[in-house]
Amino acid sequence: MEVAVLDKNGKETGRKVSLSDSVFGIEPSDHAVYLDVKQYLANQRQGTHKAKERAEIAGSTRKIKKQKGTGTARAGSIKSPVFKGGGRIFGPRPKDYTQKLTKGLKKLARRSALSAKAKDNQIMVVEDFNFESPKTKDFASVLKALGLEGKKSLFVLGDANKNVYLSSRNLKASEVVTPSELNTYKIVNAKSVVFFEGSLEGIVSNLSK
Repeated sequence: MEVAVLDKNGKETGRKVSLSDSVFGIEPSDHAVYLDVKQYLANQRQGTHKAKERAEIAGSTRKIKKQKGTGTARAGSIKSPVFKGGGRIFGPRPKDYTQKLTKGLKKLARRSALSAKAKDNQIMVVEDFNFESPKTKDFASVLKALGLEGKKSLFVLGDANKNVYLSSRNLKASEVVTPSELNTYKIVNAKSVVFFEGSLEGIVSNLSK
């Protein structure tokens, strides 16, 4: 599959790059994508949620009323879950939500996500560029030139580029990552994936193994 290389002004450079069929042209595995996205979201959970149970509530241990003769249900402790301020029944406890997947499955998921994007013509390639200094306005102009203004987009750098990264941080709909930060969730979550020309070789090399 060949894709035209654009400059940061959205104009064709006259060059084309061939996207590897082993990464951008496979039959997508929806289940692999599902498992990888589920793992990513699960691993974002801190698991620090905690509610106090009956034994952890501070309060008197005396019997709050006599056993019989009140006309109401018997009650022994103010810390009982049936009273306001009492302990919570089966409350949440700290838990590790971390999940693990094999490297092969994670690579299959990323190839599947990229192939789905390529099939839907949601992949663009731009020649490598930089800004003289970090300016949100400069990155916004690139988005407008590429027709991505206000749309969820993911830019994949060839190498770490501080000025481009900092210029994008104030724009919530766009994200800039390096190849090592690229994952299935970010690919699926973006409406369009924009690769810097210098990033393709490393991505294909890593995902083809």
